[in-house]
Amino acid sequence: MNPIRLLGLLLLLINTAIAQNATPSPTPPLLKPDERLKVDVLLIVAHPDDETGVVPYLVQLIDQKKHVAVVYTTHGEAGHNNMGPERAQSLGAAREMELRHALESVGINNVWFLSGRDTPSQNVLESLANWRQGEVEEELVRMVRLTRPEVIITWMPGFFIGENHGDHQAAGVLATEAFDSAGDPSVFPAQLAGPVKVNETLLDGLQPWQTKKLYYFPDAADDIFKGTGPTYQTNGMSKALKIPYWRAGFETFKYHLTQYRKFIEGLKGMDEKQVAEQEKNWGGEGSFVFGKSLVGGNVTGDVFEGITPKSIAFVPPAREPYPQPAALSVELGGPWGFYEKFRQAHAITKLPKAKEPEIAIKRGATLLVPLELHNHTDAAKTMTIAVKLPEGWTTQSGAGSLSLEPQSDYYWQVLVDAPKAETKERQEIECTASADGKMLATIKISVQLRNGGLPQN
Repeated sequence: MNPIRLLGLLLLLINTAIAQNATPSPTPPLLKPDERLKVDVLLIVAHPDDETGVVPYLVQLIDQKKHVAVVYTTHGEAGHNNMGPERAQSLGAAREMELRHALESVGINNVWFLSGRDTPSQNVLESLANWRQGEVEEELVRMVRLTRPEVIITWMPGFFIGENHGDHQAAGVLATEAFDSAGDPSVFPAQLAGPVKVNETLLDGLQPWQTKKLYYFPDAADDIFKGTGPTYQTNGMSKALKIPYWRAGFETFKYHLTQYRKFIEGLKGMDEKQVAEQEKNWGGEGSFVFGKSLVGGNVTGDVFEGITPKSIAFVPPAREPYPQPAALSVELGGPWGFYEKFRQAHAITKLPKAKEPEIAIKRGATLLVPLELHNHTDAAKTMTIAVKLPEGWTTQSGAGSLSLEPQSDYYWQVLVDAPKAETKERQEIECTASADGKMLATIKISVQLRNGGLPQN
């Protein structure tokens, strides 16, 4: 019989059987989770090409017969396109195609994309808002429960010069939240409800899953990350690919033509000797930052130290109490203030932290300093905000005196304009707040001026 006609007949029989069954049977209760989806490591990143720096490690895992999957929270649709006129969602589709070919070339086939929207700013709060945080978090928790990883690796959730993409940070934020909530049976319970009909569309039939270890990798090159997690070498030879591990990352990068066409065409024009010389740029030692472990082990120990195949029970994060501001006080808000509370909420306060709040902006751009003002007294208060700037900077708004009502909180912005002239050294912006003749707070931000880059907001 013709295969197409046979398939049509089978579908007709199946549909007829379902239609005749008024109370179809649910999925058999003893059916085990799909083992094709179970992974040892789940990499969670924001955009196609974010995986490039981690590919050498993932290929090592594949050589060790470990299973790897990758989740992308966006399609990277806000990027530019060096290959054609496609933009927006069409560019996202093109970048997904590039990414799938890239990872397939090194043996990674389990790849998923979530519904987050590519957000080109440095503000993690804008990324979370544009992603509709709860929706993407629900999707990500589902992926953790579906893939049941032993280890999650993700972007560093912190604000550092060099790591200036809010989407990268947001991926790390949601990955941390998924680590802490996927094992909780009270979180997104519809995912954990057993299906009640054959053609189920609402109840997922999953089980809670507690991942055992969480690691981060930063985009910023800073000494504060040294010694904060395990390291690995990239100059070994891949058994499966017959190339050095560093070159696996080099080769997968070549697929991202929409973003790096001119640079990649230069790489493709190299002979083997020239490619080998690229080891100084692409090889060397890789490293992660230790996030948390529920199975013990050393901070700098192997990623799989302490891990056994047995699943573990849900472990709620050991939240640290938020310090209460003084009755009359001022705090730095925005992403900087958020991360202080986020790390306390998820028991990751030992992660590396910049000596003082920092940011990189374009020369001549406007810097927004977000302040949170608190008057928890029973009397109205006059608060004075003063700004101290390096030479060449100017205050646009936000300095002066303002009246705070009793028992009130305010969001305030200080806007300052950076000079257009080139400066090599970091600049320090200082805001002070005073009331009742007393100094309440001195807030400093270290600023690096650049020729370009993402906007602050």
